[in-house]
Amino acid sequence: MTALAIDFGSCETKIYIPGCGVVLKEATCIAVEEVNDGGERVMSVKAYGDKARALSGRAAVNTHIVNPVFEGDIVNENLAACLLEYFLEKVEITRKKAKRAEVLFILPCGCKPELKEKYKRLADECRIGSAFFTLTPFASVLGHNVAINESTPMFCLDIGYGITNIAALSQDGLIAGVNVNLGGGNIDVHIIDDFADKRDLKIGTLTAERLKNTVGSLLNDDNKMTIADGREISSGAPAQVAVNSSQIKEIIETYVDKILEYVSAVMAKLPAEVASGIMRGGVYLSGGLIKMDGLAEYIEYKLGVTVNVSEEPQLAAVIGAGTILSNDALFERFAYE
Repeated sequence: MTALAIDFGSCETKIYIPGCGVVLKEATCIAVEEVNDGGERVMSVKAYGDKARALSGRAAVNTHIVNPVFEGDIVNENLAACLLEYFLEKVEITRKKAKRAEVLFILPCGCKPELKEKYKRLADECRIGSAFFTLTPFASVLGHNVAINESTPMFCLDIGYGITNIAALSQDGLIAGVNVNLGGGNIDVHIIDDFADKRDLKIGTLTAERLKNTVGSLLNDDNKMTIADGREISSGAPAQVAVNSSQIKEIIETYVDKILEYVSAVMAKLPAEVASGIMRGGVYLSGGLIKMDGLAEYIEYKLGVTVNVSEEPQLAAVIGAGTILSNDALFERFAYE
C-alpha cells in the first residue's frame, strides 16, 4: 500500500511520500475555458497547477482562473477533485494505484465537520482507498523534527496564504486552538489596492505576490528594491515603478499585528502551567510567510517569547504529516478517520 500526506492549501498543494520526501509542490489552481458547443456553454480544463497560475492576469476572456480551495475550505468540489487527481497522476498515483493508497489529509485547526465530509467526498472521487486526517498544529510542530510529549505543552503559529492556525497542544491533544482567515493572500490584496490608490498603478496578483516575496521585510533598515510592472489607471498606458522594502513594510505589519492579536488572545486564556511551559519552549513558527526577512524576529519581539523556525517553514506541515505516516505510535495518536 502506498502512503501519502497531502496539504491541499489555498495557495499551494504539497504531497509527501515517506522514503521520498516532498514529491510535489504546485499551485492549487486550475484554468477553465468556457466554450460554445452548439449554443450550449461548456467548461473545459485548460491548465492545472503552476501552468494555470502562470495564466493569471494573462488569460483570454473566456478562460477563468479558479482556486478550488479558499481560506482553508474546499469551495468547488468538482474542480478540486480534477486538480487533485492531476496531482496524484503527476506523482505516479494512477486511479488503479489510488485504490490501494492511504492518504493523510491536513485539516485546519477548529475546522467544522462539514470540511472533513468534503475531503471524504474528494477522496472518493479520486478513488483513494483510505483517507485519514490530522490537524495542522500537530503536523506543523512535528515538521520541526521535535517530539510532542505529555509533560511539555507547545505552541504553534502556522501562517499560510489564506488561513492562519494558532494552537497550544500536547500529546493529549489540543489545549486551545483557532484558525483565522488571515494570511499572505491578504497582504497581496492590500498591496494591489495600495498601488492603485497611491501610485495610480494597476498590478496583478502575481506581481503583488512577487513584491511580497522578494522585497517584503520587517527589518527596519532593509533596502531591497525591485521593479513592479503594470499599467497606469488614469491613462491605461503600460508603466513600471521602483519598489523598496520600506514601501510595503507597513502593509505587512498591519496583517502580522492582526494575527498576533489572535495569538495573544489564545495565550491569555491558557492555564498558568501551560503558559509557563510555552514561555520555556517558545512558539513554533511555520508557513510560507515565515521565510520573510525579519518576520520571526518581529514576532519574537512582539510576543516576548522565543520562536523556533524550521528549515523549510512552508513545508513543515506536510513533512510533519509524513512523519505521522511513518510512525505507528504517532499515527495512532494524531491521525483519525
